[in-house]
Amino acid sequence: MSRTFRIAPSILSADFARLGEEVRNVIDAGADWIHFDVMDNHYVPNLTFGPMVCQALRKHSVKADGTKVPIDVHLMVQPVDALAQAFAKSGADVITFHPDASAHVDRTLQLIKAEGCQAGLVFNPAMPIDVLEWVIDKVDVVLLMSVNPGFGGQSFIDSALRKAEKVRKLIDASGRDIRLEIDGGIKVDNIRRVADAGVDTFVAGSAIFGQPSYKAVIDAMREELAKAA
Repeated sequence: MSRTFRIAPSILSADFARLGEEVRNVIDAGADWIHFDVMDNHYVPNLTFGPMVCQALRKHSVKADGTKVPIDVHLMVQPVDALAQAFAKSGADVITFHPDASAHVDRTLQLIKAEGCQAGLVFNPAMPIDVLEWVIDKVDVVLLMSVNPGFGGQSFIDSALRKAEKVRKLIDASGRDIRLEIDGGIKVDNIRRVADAGVDTFVAGSAIFGQPSYKAVIDAMREELAKAA
């Protein structure tokens, strides 16, 4: 089965003083999604963006022809539900959260979907994926962390590849159209290996925003993905 690959630049690595412009530039360079990391200085040791920033960026997250580019909100927060609803109302298209941060994972997934967003679960590097089996009928995205959450610019953790292979089998067995996304240390030189493990959506932060040409990096990533199994 052929997969559609998506590249989702993480604005955690963008120039915060020019966020709207950065979002437009990376979309012009070929981004498929805009990845939006929400940290609360509680579940993770850092503090980033709130719903108002998402709302402000919604009008910038469009292609030149006016097509909407999905905003992919990754909630590293605890508790989850109130902020999930706030981001849904602020223009998020995809909302993912960590199951260990929610008291009732099934209910949180239902709540996000009731707001009209796609819903997903995020698994930290050492977190087992057992919960996925029980809620896979409500999941649109599975996001695997290939670094420990909380900071950008970390190195890729190789065990994420084995986890991706395992999740890919679960997704294929479910027969559902579920995105398998990865976040952390994704670069041109490892993206193909990650795709070969079954991943189809790639979050990249400093690998894109830290470079002089966003388009050159995204084009190089797509060249690697074209060779993937």
